[in-house]
Amino acid sequence: MKKILMGILLPSITLLTTACTHQYTNTESSQAVSDNKYEQQALAKLATLKNKMAVAKDKNIDVTREETIVWFSEQFLKFANWDEANLDAIEAAFGYERYYKPRKKGLALALPDYERRKVIEILDKGIQTLDLELEGKIKRRPVRKVDWQNTKAADNMFLSQGKPIFPYDYFSKTVGQPLTNTDIYNDHLGAIYHGGENLYPVDHDRAINSFLVKQDGTFDQELLKELTSIPDTNIGFLLYWLMGIPEWVEQQEPEVRKGRSLFTGFDVDNPLARELWAKIIRKTAELTKGKKVTELGYILANEPHWFAEKGYPMQKYKEMNEISSYTLTKFRNWLRDKYQGNITKLNKNWQSNFDDFDNITIEIPIDPILIGQPKWYDWSRYNMDRGTEWFTFMQNELHAVNPQADTHIKIMPRMFLDNNRSGGIDTEALTELTTMIGHDAKSFGSPPIRPHLSAKWNEKYAYYWSAVTMFHDFLESVAPNKININSESHFLSSGAWRDMDPRTSYVRSVYWLATLHGMDANMGWFWARDPDGSPEDRLEGELSFFDPGLAGAFAGSNNMQPHVSNEVTQVMYDLNSFSEEIISLREQVRPIRIFYSETSAINSKDYMTKAKKLYEKLFFEGLPLGYATKNIIEKQDNSKWDLIIVDNNHFVTDDEFNALQNYLSNGGVIVLTSAENLAYNEYGEKRPQQLQANNGKLIVLPNQTSLDEIKHVALTHVQKTNQPKLKVKEDNGQPYKTTAWRVVEQNNGCYLLNLLNFGHQQAHLQIYTDANEPISMVDLMTANKVDSQLNLQSEGVLLLQVNVNNSATCPSNN
Repeated sequence: MKKILMGILLPSITLLTTACTHQYTNTESSQAVSDNKYEQQALAKLATLKNKMAVAKDKNIDVTREETIVWFSEQFLKFANWDEANLDAIEAAFGYERYYKPRKKGLALALPDYERRKVIEILDKGIQTLDLELEGKIKRRPVRKVDWQNTKAADNMFLSQGKPIFPYDYFSKTVGQPLTNTDIYNDHLGAIYHGGENLYPVDHDRAINSFLVKQDGTFDQELLKELTSIPDTNIGFLLYWLMGIPEWVEQQEPEVRKGRSLFTGFDVDNPLARELWAKIIRKTAELTKGKKVTELGYILANEPHWFAEKGYPMQKYKEMNEISSYTLTKFRNWLRDKYQGNITKLNKNWQSNFDDFDNITIEIPIDPILIGQPKWYDWSRYNMDRGTEWFTFMQNELHAVNPQADTHIKIMPRMFLDNNRSGGIDTEALTELTTMIGHDAKSFGSPPIRPHLSAKWNEKYAYYWSAVTMFHDFLESVAPNKININSESHFLSSGAWRDMDPRTSYVRSVYWLATLHGMDANMGWFWARDPDGSPEDRLEGELSFFDPGLAGAFAGSNNMQPHVSNEVTQVMYDLNSFSEEIISLREQVRPIRIFYSETSAINSKDYMTKAKKLYEKLFFEGLPLGYATKNIIEKQDNSKWDLIIVDNNHFVTDDEFNALQNYLSNGGVIVLTSAENLAYNEYGEKRPQQLQANNGKLIVLPNQTSLDEIKHVALTHVQKTNQPKLKVKEDNGQPYKTTAWRVVEQNNGCYLLNLLNFGHQQAHLQIYTDANEPISMVDLMTANKVDSQLNLQSEGVLLLQVNVNNSATCPSNN
């Protein structure tokens, strides 16, 4: 059957560097394959690398990294031949993504040789690196492979043979291939078993979905086999796929689709839907209890959201275009509790004249012109509470049968990072609820392909680093002792960004950065090649049951990029080889906390835009940053930080205000960046109280205080014990910093120093101590000495071992 690629959510691409001028027919391309000059060059370099690997093995040098280079090289040479023999399918693939559509023919023609040239690049680099080790010019630490069969989830990390390990794989992975296929599940691509890789309910492949129960109340045994037939050999995850709902449910409950969203295809308040899902959850929990496929948890939902405002892009999917009678009744009861039965107070706030709470009505989708008004706040807050209540229900049903089951939710980073708060997701509440942290964090390696999205960050930085760090720092502040799983990492491509030729330096930097800031496991988006090189089964045929299909995701993805796919595995090898060092760097105290209020976020149009500016200003000072909320203050050890900065938080509830006051009264330090902070309650009513220092220290800065001055005040209140022993002075030719650095002392008296340059330019760095003590440094990746004055390239990554005053014995690269 001819491969025709479907159509979906992901974006763009720059250009293939050359375009073929000759339109091959299938016959011509098959004939040309064996004579292709790039393939011949690649095959010769493959032979050279394999010969050098044999020599290295004789010298007891680990060649795991080279084995992966060989594997990806051989795979992508095969892929290039398939692509050349099936130009119509590849042209269709480019055509499904509107960014590439005008150039689809030229891109399809150029792709096979592009892939071959990139294979040559990774082989050249591999040969060069192995030569350096054979010549004794570098020494690499041997790779610690993931034990795909026996890795275990501990309290806040995965462990393999008693040491931290960072599992990796691809979330959506060649559905139709058996989990035991070692061409798909291996060290190169990852070997996490997927209990829900097929996203589409029409296929019913291993995802746990609404169709498991038939109208007579019995389970579909054939569909259950897709779940029970998963081999109990490798660690994995299970996914509750909420998108569909059977027709028989809709016939019995005509309202069941009111209030649906893109990935939640039914009203979560509907009693029959809940009865159905309670039965499914309990049955699947019973069948999979204790299985290795649950080691990475049960994903309770894929990217849940309920955007309920007019004009929001998700409205094109008819998301929350109305609400059911069940949702309205729950909202009325929520309002009754919120207003303590005082309808007069509600009418004053809403400027309405309802006789009773049972008569309240609201127009959904709601008009964003109401942002900052009580009606907007009440609905948005309720919509979040509604989402949290649904996932509490799901988790309770699961734990009723399997109390030890780990859970997480694939929370989209936009639910926290964007200004919009109409989506029904309380990131903090859901992170507190589940036993693991769950999300699908992403980044852009170049400006997004969608013109409506800002690329202002690209004026200073090579990639959108703060989308990674800010989100992770918040999640880790909320749940510092939970495993953090990115179950669909969009670091390589997404619906908003794609690049045909991403830099391997970007790939290395962004995966390193995410892991440094808390990511314990990641399943990337996406691997869609079958072993013969053809796109996987879901990309065959003209499927059109909903707009975001898969075909548009294929073009400009790592499935066309051998250098990118290889680099993902190479950086994960290095992270796992230095996992203990990475853990020690990220488990430091976060002495500066930024106060976060969901109340202010709901009531403001630019809350997160302003929050990002303060975060960025503080980020490059060598100190791990954290967040404080009402719950964090009340539930966590306040001695874990030195101060809280309260900025741009004009609207807070009384409970939030009281938490800050109690923190002060117990000796805390608060920096108010203006007197307007905390001035109003959630309804915009002026608060009569002001914070009182009592036993603490309250610093109120004048209005319009600059971010530089806020940073200066904050840094002066970091205790000496929490200040980094090493300092980094940066000169990158710009009036702003671009190099992130973190320092931690090791048990042997040596220091670890991690350096990441996000800038477009090379950064000249000087490493020193306040006392100007002599220091010596070793690059742990190569075991080579490094001078205290060094240059770090754009997107450069360095992990250094530092000996201060020659006071310790540092074992560098054992």
